[in-house]
Amino acid sequence: MLGTLIFEHAESEPDCLRLLVGSLPISRTGPARSNAYATIPVSPHYARLLAEIAYQRGFDGYLLNFEAPLRGGVEQTRALTLWIALLEQELKRKVGSHAEAMWYDSVIVNGQLRWQDRLNSVNLPFFLPSTSFLSNYTWPNTYPSMSARYLLSLDQSTLPRPKHLSDLYIGVDVWGRGSHGGGGFGSYKAISHIDPEFLGLSVALFGQAWTWESEQDKPGWSWKTWWAYERKLWLGPPNKAEHVEVPPYGRKEGEPPCEHGPFRPIADFFPRLPPPNPAVLPFFTTFSPGVGWAWFVRGTKVFVSETGWTDVDKCTSIGDLVFPRPTLAWENGDRDEPVPAATSDISMDDAWLGGSSLLISFSAPGSDAEDAFFRCVWLPIQSLAITPRKSYRMSIMYKVSGPVDTDIGASIKSLAPGPSAEFDVTFAPATSNAPLPGGWTELLIDFSLPLEYGGGTDVLSAAGLVIGFTCEDPSQPVDFSVAIGALSVYANPPSAQHTPLSPKVIWADFASEKPKDSAAVPFAGVLTWGTGVSLGLVPAIRLTSPEDTEAAWMLDHLTPGFAYFNVYVQGQPKEGEAYAPETAAFVGTTGLDGRENRFFVDPVCLPGHLTGAKAARFYVQGVTDRGRVLEWEDCTFVDVDA
Repeated sequence: MLGTLIFEHAESEPDCLRLLVGSLPISRTGPARSNAYATIPVSPHYARLLAEIAYQRGFDGYLLNFEAPLRGGVEQTRALTLWIALLEQELKRKVGSHAEAMWYDSVIVNGQLRWQDRLNSVNLPFFLPSTSFLSNYTWPNTYPSMSARYLLSLDQSTLPRPKHLSDLYIGVDVWGRGSHGGGGFGSYKAISHIDPEFLGLSVALFGQAWTWESEQDKPGWSWKTWWAYERKLWLGPPNKAEHVEVPPYGRKEGEPPCEHGPFRPIADFFPRLPPPNPAVLPFFTTFSPGVGWAWFVRGTKVFVSETGWTDVDKCTSIGDLVFPRPTLAWENGDRDEPVPAATSDISMDDAWLGGSSLLISFSAPGSDAEDAFFRCVWLPIQSLAITPRKSYRMSIMYKVSGPVDTDIGASIKSLAPGPSAEFDVTFAPATSNAPLPGGWTELLIDFSLPLEYGGGTDVLSAAGLVIGFTCEDPSQPVDFSVAIGALSVYANPPSAQHTPLSPKVIWADFASEKPKDSAAVPFAGVLTWGTGVSLGLVPAIRLTSPEDTEAAWMLDHLTPGFAYFNVYVQGQPKEGEAYAPETAAFVGTTGLDGRENRFFVDPVCLPGHLTGAKAARFYVQGVTDRGRVLEWEDCTFVDVDA
């Protein structure tokens, strides 16, 4: 995620110069001796400050958007290219080797603001010190290939580092505004010329909030209708035969004709890439698009919004193998009849954690086959990169609705071409024998891939469900649905001798914050807290001699982190009663302000029963990046006086 450093209009021109020369003193100062050949000096001051901001706020670099003329001409533009190099160096030093400084196609070598819509000689000097290049979006259909040819014609031996076609991000405006294809559901026409999968250029979408902003004032518009619109643009319609209307578009002057065919979703143009290997970064999803109407904790609805909520911090994978529609197969491939029809959707009415769940609806035709009383299908949900010989654990939360009896199991299968790789799968015991709230069920498995597969590289695989179902009369069609509330995959400890570590919230603090120009408001302030890990019971030392090769203990150093925290509050109990976290009222969840281990308590969000209370207790409850809600024993509280 990049921050945007943008300079627009005449009022930005002094800042464009100040960026280069750095912080200025208030005292009278100057060069020790005059130099008639001196040019604009370049200071790393603001490059370092911007890198520090990126590090503190958790983003990966900057898009540099200079949409103001540089009055210093070549002297200033040349100095700017050096400053870009300094910025990228500082970003990589502070943020990491993955940090980026992206140049937007705006000013050219003489300082004039002249969008080129492609890479060429008048913007090349800005691209060379940058990590990547973002073109404007008003290009004719020949420009993407011209940019590619121009880059390939460069003498790479003279460049500070190799430049690749994927470093060129070609702009497409989803609102249209001169973009080839007219934007919206016609954006695919522009992307087909960029051709990221085969030509190798990258795509930059401008104004992708079009799916909401263009429709939000229409009657009946809601998060549900937005999601249907959004998924159609990115993933395609649920029904493959559905016709998608595309906007009319006329060719630009001098633009050669091109044929594009019917609508294609954006995802069609890109190869599937799995998320990071769960052994490196635990995979956890609640199938959230970052919006919702309610909030659930372990299947219990703790909050309802009248207007809906949005929180980009809560966005997770929605299951890259189930949209735009699931791909079912008979388990073991031993049936000749068609598999049930299946559709996928995001349900905001029920969830295990957060605000949504994945809903797969099945429509099975009747069957007269002798073994139709029990049919079993494989439902792939999420692609993963799996390392051979490493042990992983998978957890899936699900619930079933409909007139069927089911036998459902979690599974993992290879998607790699060539000989099929067979995983070793064992069922893991449930974390609790007690029934889960809301009718949810947890599936736990441990799995690994034998060494002979993968040739030392990660193997593309699919995590999913094997769904066996029976119904009263298999000769009749039947409809049922399966909701998946959460899916997590992470590495197991290296051996049974390693002690797994348990995360916990250690302490909490509260700082009262009085709103400006008002009397003190009870319980308004900022909650902060600290986290740590528990090592569990202290083991007995069983060393037999100084030469014993078995360590006294071994710890699993892959410490679980936190995805977010829930905050609850409880008024001071009556005399003779005690605080009980199970009965506390939900206040909110972290993520809105992007700050770790911090929550602003807005009195407007507090429950009514706190009115007139003399004291309250706030609880902080962690949700790990492996999908576990901490037990109250591992959470913490802080008492606050009104």
